Amino acid sequence: MDFIESCRKIISLDSTPSQGNKEVAQFFLELGQQSGFHIETMSEVLTDQPQINLLFRPQANSGQEEFLLQTHLDTTDPGPYGLWTKTGHNPFDAHIIEGNIFGLGTADVKLDFFCKLEALRSFKDQKTWKVLPVLVGTFGEEQGMVGTLRIIRKNKIKAKRALIGEPSGLQIINAGKGMAAVEIRIPFSEAENQFRSEHNLRESSSTHSKVFNGKPSHSSNPQLGDSAIKKMFEYLSQLPEDLTIMDVEGGVNFNTVPASAFLEIEPVSGQQDPMSKKLTTIYGAICDLEQKFLQYEDPGFSPSHPTLNIGMIKTLDNHIFISGNCRITPSVSLETYQKLMNDLKAECQKVGADFRVTDYKTPFSTAKNSEFTQGCLHDLEALGLSTELLSQSSTNEASLLSRVNIECLCFGPGAREGNIHTPNEHVAIKDLQTAIEFYKKAITRFCI
Repeated sequence: MDFIESCRKIISLDSTPSQGNKEVAQFFLELGQQSGFHIETMSEVLTDQPQINLLFRPQANSGQEEFLLQTHLDTTDPGPYGLWTKTGHNPFDAHIIEGNIFGLGTADVKLDFFCKLEALRSFKDQKTWKVLPVLVGTFGEEQGMVGTLRIIRKNKIKAKRALIGEPSGLQIINAGKGMAAVEIRIPFSEAENQFRSEHNLRESSSTHSKVFNGKPSHSSNPQLGDSAIKKMFEYLSQLPEDLTIMDVEGGVNFNTVPASAFLEIEPVSGQQDPMSKKLTTIYGAICDLEQKFLQYEDPGFSPSHPTLNIGMIKTLDNHIFISGNCRITPSVSLETYQKLMNDLKAECQKVGADFRVTDYKTPFSTAKNSEFTQGCLHDLEALGLSTELLSQSSTNEASLLSRVNIECLCFGPGAREGNIHTPNEHVAIKDLQTAIEFYKKAITRFCI
């Protein structure tokens, strides 16, 4: 199987949160075994799906220092298949068009792992190492970076430096925002819930429905998208507060600007503690938080201030569930962050809602003048690539690894803005080849 065929195979293996990463991990496992690597696996079940962490080394670890090459093997949910116009409406059927390969995980970031593997395979006859390279593929990045947490907690690596897979347009990222993942559960009143149940059983009952359309993007750059859920909230805020909400749905996960939303209402008045009023109150508090975020500028980032995204909303048996996240710049102190979250929590509690921060990752930063950063920039320059350092508005494994004193830089083929977490995700094949050459240079520089 040649390089392009392997890329197509990797994209065809569904590693979304609803499926787990086992199939694609097993494919990589076979490639690693063929190359004679010393391989360690960590298996787990996450949200009822099989997951695997992979650790590839050229030889068994003898306690020496390691150089970490890390990429997560899971992808986000693809959203509506109909929007994947470049892949025949199938995000898992990779298409090659004008030198670009389209499909879910091409840029974010399954093919980056393949590039790292191809680079490491070129050193399979190397017998002595100053620092031992270790290639790690993890699960659960879209679910709190669980796989990387397992690697850290079980002390599976002995690295002081790490290259983290991230679509960066073949540039080095040396700083990133932190992230707070948030969940809100808003209960229906007993009377409203009873009305909804009885209404659904009546043969002659009718409701009004409305569909809202937006534009998806990664939640770290919400300004590049157009939130359908926000449109739904704005519409709802113009309606009478005492109507009855029958159903509301929108978005696919907390980490993506939602492309669609749906609202079904019964315009009957008279509800004493209506869900519609609770939702508009919480939405008002979220908008207030967005305005407060504008006070905390950090010119090293784009956008230059903290942001938030309402990624998903859905109706459950007796409550409505909302999930989203905030992207936090280093200019926001931990004390300020906690106060802002507590203020939003207090507003939610006023309407009887449960507010939880389910995950928090701190910002990370690696010095521009460090030996690691300067060495990588020198290798990029040798390849004729840009040596401008970037910061990222998103959060990845660097936030976890840097907390255990691993110096982190992020790098990968493929554009980020307007590409990942959107339909028709793609990467240039020549950029994949360039990434392989960069990883070869990095291994040579820091390991031999």
